[in-house]
Order: sequence, then structure tokens, then C-alpha cells
Amino acid sequence: MSRCVLIVDDEKNMRWVLSQALSAEGFDIEEAADGKGALACIAKWEPDVMILDHRMPPPDGMEVLRKIRGEGMTFPVIMLTAHGNVTRAVEAIKLGASEYLTKPFDLDELKLLIRKVLEHRDLAVEVERLREEVERRYDVAGIVANDPGMLSVLDTVRKVAPTTATVVIFGESGTGKELIARAVHTLSERAAKPFVSISAGALPETLLESELFGYEKGAFTGAMTAKPGRFEMANGGTLFLDEIGDISSATQVKLLRVLQERRFERLGGTRSIEVDVRVIAATNRDLHQLIARGEFREDLYYRLNVVPVTLPPLRKRPGDIPLLAAHFLEKHNAGSKKLSADAIKALTEYQWPGNIRELENAIERMVILSRNTEIGLAELPPEIRAKGVEGEKTASVLALPEEGVHLEEVELDFLRQALNRSGGNVPKAAKLLGLTAKTLEVRMERLGLQAVRG
Repeated sequence: MSRCVLIVDDEKNMRWVLSQALSAEGFDIEEAADGKGALACIAKWEPDVMILDHRMPPPDGMEVLRKIRGEGMTFPVIMLTAHGNVTRAVEAIKLGASEYLTKPFDLDELKLLIRKVLEHRDLAVEVERLREEVERRYDVAGIVANDPGMLSVLDTVRKVAPTTATVVIFGESGTGKELIARAVHTLSERAAKPFVSISAGALPETLLESELFGYEKGAFTGAMTAKPGRFEMANGGTLFLDEIGDISSATQVKLLRVLQERRFERLGGTRSIEVDVRVIAATNRDLHQLIARGEFREDLYYRLNVVPVTLPPLRKRPGDIPLLAAHFLEKHNAGSKKLSADAIKALTEYQWPGNIRELENAIERMVILSRNTEIGLAELPPEIRAKGVEGEKTASVLALPEEGVHLEEVELDFLRQALNRSGGNVPKAAKLLGLTAKTLEVRMERLGLQAVRG
């Protein structure tokens, strides 16, 4: 497809020369003898590139440039200016000119400039198209995905977020259930209100109830003051109930009442408290099996399961692993580091029983422990290097060299790096290294290493 060049110059001979030269290059040509004529042409259609003379009867070239940029037009403009008038040329660039030429100029130089600005514009258009495509397909509230199953999940998130529907998210541990819940909240009209989360499986029944509904002063021994629960804290916003399949029958009854009536009483209280809360639940268990065994109320299930969302495990979306790995490299301040092709292949072939959480932890460990710009196969944790071969287990994730280096010295260096990264916190350092705190303490004692806290 041919490109159109608008030539704007008050000198008839100059317009003729430029028109002949550029027509021979395959460009379609339009001409304007002054600024008013140029603006009249642009009002009807936008050229692919404009050659604009600086000195013309009012409005001159600078005024034309200022007007078209002020109206948001972005097509390239090559400004022609008198020899030696560098100040004007710089001013034109500041106003949005793509390039400038000083008269007299070489026609071949002008042709090269036109090709250059058109290539730059084409590149900018393509980058913007790709950016919009990435935002549309791969990024919903910070979620990185390209797998068809995950794209379907994100499409559901977009549709359900503006509604008031209750959502239940199914998926294995580590698949990102809370991230999906946050996405629903972020894209909803409740985004400016609180997002409150609680993991039901992490709390005993008595503590879970007080955390959900709060308590009044004197409700139990140690209740010295009244305390609001998570439902009150989330009023106007969203409450994320993780591990919903682990709550007791008694708490299920109370939860069902809140969902139906939007009211409850604190422990030890008699006053009903009304709340406007959107509930998003999540579980890694099969609720149908729990219902069949009498461990989960069927009426609560149907109250929660208005819009079900099922997250695929990471092993079912291998195409997303390189994207997620690159995302986590950037997240953990390793923009200068990259993964080798062999490392990416091993990451993709590994089964990831811990799903996305395990992948992020692995990437963070490699960022800490790798001294190289490129993270290679030898620096991956052993279980990943083995590509998930069944039965291969290891207590340590330290990617220690097998020969040529004193292992104790390298191990000491790795432990120091992890301790420094965690600010001397032994449990945090142990988590980064894939060890228990006790195992790390034993190794530290053996190597004569002490944690220095900041």
C-alpha cells in the first residue's frame, strides 16, 4: 500500500521538485501552498508524513505544528528550516517534529528521512498494538497468563467482577486462588473498599468464629475489650474465605445465615450487625465429596456456588511457565538476569506439585544464589533439574557444584546470602533455601555461622 506525503511550502518550485522526486519513489503526493491549506487538508484526512516549511505567511510552520500536535495528531512531520537556524530547529523538535532539514538539502537525504520516520511510526503502532493485546489477553489485575484455560478463567473474572454474585474458586494449593479473588475485587465497584482475607484451615474452630464475627468485651476469658470481626472489617468491600471446605458444621450454619440475611451478632453480643460484603470463597477440596459424607452443608454450597471458577494446575498450563518465570525474575529485582534455554526447558517439563507458589519460590532462590547473569540448568534446584522424576527427593535446594570447588566453602557462602537477604531471620532464610529452620540452624552451627540481625 502506497503512503501519502503532504508537502507544505509557499514556494511553488520547491513543491514541484519535491513532488517529482517523491512520486518517483512511489509515494502519493498532496500539496498545500500555506499553513491554512495544510490545516484544511489535514481536517479531511491525515497524511502518513508531512514535509512542512518553517517560513510561510501566517500561520507559519511552527504554528501549524503546534496546532496539529495540540489536537493529538501523531503522524510524522519533517520540518524544513533555513540554513543555520538551529534554535528554530530545536524548538520544532520540542513541539513534536520528527526530524528537520536545513535548506538547501540533498533529496536523497530527505528520502532517507522519510523512510526512517515511517519505519519509526510503524514500529510505534505495532508496539502499541502488542501492548493492548498483552493487556487484553495476558494481564488482568496483574495476572500473567496465555494458556487457553486460564484465559477462560480471566474472561469469567472480567464478566463477574462488576456484579454482586458470590464466587467460589476451586484449585490446588498454590494455583493463585487469592490472586483471582483480588482480581474480582479490583475490577469491581468495591475496589476502593477493603479486601479482607482469612484462611479457615489455619485456625481452630473457636478462634475462626471470633475472627469472622468478632466478640464483645467479656465474651470469654481474656476478652478485655470488644473486637470487630472480618465481616465488619470488610463492610462495603470483599471478604475472601480461603479453605472453605475445612470449616466446622457449627460455623457453616452461622456463615449461611450471614450470606442469607447480611447480619450477625458478635460472640457474647445480642445486637445484630448489618454488613454489605461480597463473599468470595476458595477451596482445594472436592465439596461434592464432603457433602456426600455429611461434612459440608448442601445449602451453603449452593449459596456460595453462584459463579464457580476452577483454576488449572501449573502442570496443565506449561506454556505459561516461561511467562511466569520471566515475571518472577522481574519481581525479585533481577531484571539483569535471564534463564538459559536449558533452564526454561527443565522448568517447563517439571510437574510443579506446589504450582505457582513453588515456581516463584524456586525463581527467588535462584536469584539469590546465582552469581551469573544467565541462570543455567546447573543452578536449578535438583528436583527441577531431574524434571520431576518420581522418587527423587532432596532435603536441600542448594545448587552446589559437584566438583572443582570446595563444597563447604560454597555452602557457607549460600547460607550467608540467604541470611543477608532475610535480614538475619533464620526461619525466613530457611524458607528461601528450602530447608527447615532446624536444619538450617544445624548447618549454621556446623559451619560456625551466626545470624546477624539488623
